[in-house]
Amino acid sequence: MPVDIKAWIGATFVPAWAAAVADPQTPGFVEWMRPDFTPVPGEKRTTLVTARLIHVFSHAHCLDPAGPGLAAARHGLDFLLNACRGPDGRFRHAVTVSGAVLDGRSDLYDLAFVLFGLGWYARASGDRSVLAVADAVAGFIDAELADAAGGFAEDTLGTLPRRQNPHMHLLEAFLLLAEVAQGGAWGRRAEAMVALFRAHLFDAETGSIGEFFDVRWRPAPGAAGTLREPGHHFEWCWLLHQHARLTGDDTVLDPADRLFDFGCAHGLEPHHPRGAALDEVDRAGRVVRPTKLLWPQTELLKAVVARRESGRGKPTDPTPVDVLGIIFGHYVDAATGRWLNQLDAAGEPVTADAPVRVLYHLMFALAEYARAGAGA
Repeated sequence: MPVDIKAWIGATFVPAWAAAVADPQTPGFVEWMRPDFTPVPGEKRTTLVTARLIHVFSHAHCLDPAGPGLAAARHGLDFLLNACRGPDGRFRHAVTVSGAVLDGRSDLYDLAFVLFGLGWYARASGDRSVLAVADAVAGFIDAELADAAGGFAEDTLGTLPRRQNPHMHLLEAFLLLAEVAQGGAWGRRAEAMVALFRAHLFDAETGSIGEFFDVRWRPAPGAAGTLREPGHHFEWCWLLHQHARLTGDDTVLDPADRLFDFGCAHGLEPHHPRGAALDEVDRAGRVVRPTKLLWPQTELLKAVVARRESGRGKPTDPTPVDVLGIIFGHYVDAATGRWLNQLDAAGEPVTADAPVRVLYHLMFALAEYARAGAGA
């Protein structure tokens, strides 16, 4: 495990991944990597991956202005605005490297990350012109996807079930833009997402958060309605701490505590009290998928950092160093910056292509750890 995480990000992690996924001669970003760290061939490019990696490399520039981050972020921004965005101003779900449309729907999850990527690019580059694009995206969401039952539709096709996940990332984007753009509208949008969380997403009986819902925000029928992802419990915990920090609204910290407690009680590898976070459990805390993806570990790291900073951590919590040890002990190769995406139920590596989109989780968590100086 690197001693100085911030230095490691600048010296190893960002250069390796910028070289791997951002070829100046090829539009857009590579989306999948093979286990041998070669790109999976393909013409498909998605708005989601493009926007997520704009965040990754913009964030990298904020940490190390001398590194390759901003050039890689600009590479992605060019593709986002000139290929993912159509002539009508709408962002399409998937296109080819030449910009031909593969899937023309506008997707809420994608748009949340478009907002997030634009906000981070504005923060890193100082180019505030991209905030006008963010305003237009928010206007489209309000005009085309707003739903009378609360929140927003999944996409322009009316896909069901509804998910908490896009709304969680809208809160993330709105909070960022409230800081970067310093406009009251972004803060009001964030408040609306917190209100949706309180009214429909948070299961107060169990202290958990559901994943899938019907059109009226009732749990989806069958097993989907009882599914819980520990990683999202930790992710919401961090977001609610962020909301409290920015607004002074400490009332969100009690549900944040309950989400964290549910995730730790039911969502950590059961053979070790401070083990890796599991992929899926149900509303009663029973394990549904005992595999362990990388991204829930990164969200656990962010949550324990936030709880420590706010003074709400407990002696029984995993420490930031505990979680960082899991990440570098089982997933990330400190020598190269490459990472493994998943462990099986026994903790053995699952050999498979890795989705580049997970760089968003890893970069953000490591940057939070470095920012907080969380070395204990």
